Amino acid sequence: MATKRKTIRTQSKPAAVTSVKPVATPPADDRVIIPKKRARTVTPTAKPAKSAYFNRELSWLAFNRRVLEQAQNEKNPLLERVKFLAIVCSNLDEFFEIRVAGIIQQVESGVTEPSVDGLGPKESLRRIHSVVASLVEDQYECWSTQLMPALAEEGIVFKTAAELTPAELNWVTAYFHEQVFPVLTPLALDQSHPFPQLGNKTLNVIVSLDNPVTPEIEQLAAILPVPRILPRLVPIDPAGSGPQRFVFLSEIIKLCAGEFFPGYSVTGAHAFRVTRNSDLYIDDEEAENLLKKIEDELRNLRRGAAVRLEIEEGVNDAIFTTLCDHLDLSHEYVFRLNGPINLLRLMSLADVERPDLKYPPFTPVNVSPLREPAKIFETLRAQDVLLHHPYDSFQPVVDFVEQAARDPQVFAIKQTLYRTSGDSPIVRALIEASKNGKQVTALVELKARFDEANNIQWAKQLEEAGVHVVYGLVGHKTHCKCSLVVRREGKLLRRYAHLGTGNYNPKTAKLYTDLSYFTGREELTSDAANLFNTLTGFSREPVFEHLLVAPYNLHRRIQELIQREADNAAAGRPARIIAKMNSLVDKDTIDHLYAASRAGVKIDIIVRGVCCLVPGVKGLSENIRVRSIVSRYLEHARAFYFENSGGDEPLVLAGSADWMPRNFFRRIEVVYPVRDPALRKWITDEMFAMELQDNENARELHANGGYLPVPRAAGAPSFSAQSYFIAAATERARAAASA
Repeated sequence: MATKRKTIRTQSKPAAVTSVKPVATPPADDRVIIPKKRARTVTPTAKPAKSAYFNRELSWLAFNRRVLEQAQNEKNPLLERVKFLAIVCSNLDEFFEIRVAGIIQQVESGVTEPSVDGLGPKESLRRIHSVVASLVEDQYECWSTQLMPALAEEGIVFKTAAELTPAELNWVTAYFHEQVFPVLTPLALDQSHPFPQLGNKTLNVIVSLDNPVTPEIEQLAAILPVPRILPRLVPIDPAGSGPQRFVFLSEIIKLCAGEFFPGYSVTGAHAFRVTRNSDLYIDDEEAENLLKKIEDELRNLRRGAAVRLEIEEGVNDAIFTTLCDHLDLSHEYVFRLNGPINLLRLMSLADVERPDLKYPPFTPVNVSPLREPAKIFETLRAQDVLLHHPYDSFQPVVDFVEQAARDPQVFAIKQTLYRTSGDSPIVRALIEASKNGKQVTALVELKARFDEANNIQWAKQLEEAGVHVVYGLVGHKTHCKCSLVVRREGKLLRRYAHLGTGNYNPKTAKLYTDLSYFTGREELTSDAANLFNTLTGFSREPVFEHLLVAPYNLHRRIQELIQREADNAAAGRPARIIAKMNSLVDKDTIDHLYAASRAGVKIDIIVRGVCCLVPGVKGLSENIRVRSIVSRYLEHARAFYFENSGGDEPLVLAGSADWMPRNFFRRIEVVYPVRDPALRKWITDEMFAMELQDNENARELHANGGYLPVPRAAGAPSFSAQSYFIAAATERARAAASA
């Protein structure tokens, strides 16, 4: 049995940060002139105290803890709680594959330099594993003591092999012989058989064997790798009556493992899986053919170094040591689990027909000014349109591209693709447009993590259809969400643009909250055209007059806008910042926010995931509040409010970029100003206001690193921003139907 690990508090007491060097006052509007040298133009005059920053990895684990809280929350429908538990597992998988794998590489490379929070790689790993051990323990306790009993009460029963009735045992045994036995191959572990190459996150069962004829021979072992084609959660006798009964595939294999080893006695069988380093190693400048290089790297992923071993409790020490030795893993990277391997497989319960155990159904509404596809360009000549997904349907985004593909007056379409769905209507529309003789350019990001293989297939299909496919700038991921249409209207060519915060993926658009901004404004579409020219051609110093584009002007401009609010507050003028994003990591930006707080600027940050800023510290960040919302939909939109930006109206921005070094300097990102006053007002008075009122799913970040429920006055009603937006969308649909 593994020793239980206690949670270790990871943040030390924050201390004051020295002042930040002011920057030059920006132009009165939001125009940006690119400096000759692309460098960070604002730096602190002295190093801030290390305790002024939270550790990025530990902050991410705090986010995953908030996801687990949703699984533990009895107010959520039962099957939705199970989904949250599965998401915790999926999140941890990626965390180990990418973040932990990267820190391990730092340690192995001899890196000792601490990050801004003061922790070096070795200390980071130590704290990470302590926190993860506690998180995993709570995750399995939630499953065994809360969710599984609650499911049983609702007639959804999970059984181990030992709990099967005789009739169930007969069914399971027949299932094994018909569906499982033919596709499994036992692999012996001895001197004549090399240790097998176990795939990343694949299910395996290690079997301990004894030969009764030669009891003096040491215990033998073999591995049963389980192909991904087999379902991991098996309904027992699905045609039968009564409660719905399930058994994990690993239980079936362990029960029947002796069938693979006639003449031997099975003394133990335990499921396990290995997580491997899954980051791609690509030097863009040395890869002449980026497409081929990524295909090759994808084949190499299965040979990535092991970074985690998950194995069921009870495995004997000899087997345990054998696995660790062959995987080259120290015991600190091993998690012995008191329950089924890979709780992500519980996600399949979402298909169970029990609407009473799920969120009430909601269909995104399509009642915007763009609901008539044939009038899209006519509408955008007259007004800008803003959609709030998933409450507003994603269909107008699809219609925008499809209508452009079929409209004989459209000459060209330019499109970025970072992640899209398996059967993408956007890609189909681009192919149709090319076949219709239009000039179509698709900027496909091949390095969208875990979507590389899908994007390679899309790139090939687009190229075969005659679409000009490009892969962006060397050394930079293309993460921006832009679609540009060029249309002849009379003797003029007009451009229309869609600028978004989320991917062109109709499936995730039903699960993620995002903003879509449609415009025909010349100043914005001209910048969008300049962006595509920069990405497809050569441009060392592109100038964007209105869009904020990384890696060119986005970082510098954000610092200037924060500094301007600080200057206004110091001068006694109104000053306010609201920033909504997925992650806040960039040190320069955090330092400027600290300086603005000391100047008296009231700052609200709504950040779903990682936040390295320490709020609420006197003399440092006492005017900064940080909150996180984890709820039914994944909060994905990025939007920013600066009250006194130099113009007559507050500056409201939205776009694809979080405030992280990778977004500012290693990705192509676009943040756009929302020009229409009514749309700006909606973002401030509706979206921001409702999320800042949420006292049901929101958690406030405190200076000690803890996320606590938002205080609620005695008798105050519970309020969920997402529930509010669902109700508002439903009301819009009802009003449109009765109009």
